[in-house]
Amino acid sequence: MDASGAYERFRHWAATLLAHQQAGSEVYQFSTIGALLDGVYDGDITVAEILRHGDFGLGTFNHLDGEMVVLDGVCYRVRADGTATRADPTDRTPFAAVTRFHADFEFDIAEPTGRAAVADAIDRRIASANLIYAIRITGRFRELHTRTVLAQQEPYPPLTQATEGQAETVFTDATGTLVGFRTPEFEQGISVAGYHLHFLDAERTGGGHVLDFDLEHGRVAVSGAAELHLSLPTSGAFLDARLSGADIAERIDQAEGPGADRPPEP
Repeated sequence: MDASGAYERFRHWAATLLAHQQAGSEVYQFSTIGALLDGVYDGDITVAEILRHGDFGLGTFNHLDGEMVVLDGVCYRVRADGTATRADPTDRTPFAAVTRFHADFEFDIAEPTGRAAVADAIDRRIASANLIYAIRITGRFRELHTRTVLAQQEPYPPLTQATEGQAETVFTDATGTLVGFRTPEFEQGISVAGYHLHFLDAERTGGGHVLDFDLEHGRVAVSGAAELHLSLPTSGAFLDARLSGADIAERIDQAEGPGADRPPEP
């Protein structure tokens, strides 16, 4: 093979590798957490469309009817009783965030560790607090506290009121996976700043939005992203929603519960 042929093969390989890395560095998000706060619970995007943009992530479903967990390219719906089933491709969502998970780094947790300590261990290893990170924690949990908001009916209440009637579940000695994101402080209102995690058990039959956990042992994998693709609804209640305000961080903390750990300032 001559030098020019070898160069062309190398250039093609490098371009393919770069395209693969770039494909995995984007978070695709439909709508904003601010819209959920204001009671925008009807979405005009399907699960099938969400899965076109990523194989890992979280969200909710129309009318807040279940927590969404996207793991290994499959979308699950966790109902208010804590049970999980595969979502239908035609199911719709008012809010979801997904990425193509690629582990930039991984580490093991070998002894019982609480939620805050796990978050600290991740924070010490990330490149910058100003980027987005998909977080996947697989292991055995001595105890894990979740919630699922009950399905809402029109006229929809704001999220802070909807979560007052949330159904809570405590898993003990459970194996499974935490799925979610660590989002920078400056994204508060677009996303949930800090750690936002959902749980799916190993059998993929139960889970929920994570409020707290005590990890007995497990493995943490982190996938960084430098791009955010934000897709906004173009019809319905979103157009008139109040998406900002001085109290938005307080309202998010109230709605998301103690699970919404805020990141330290960079």
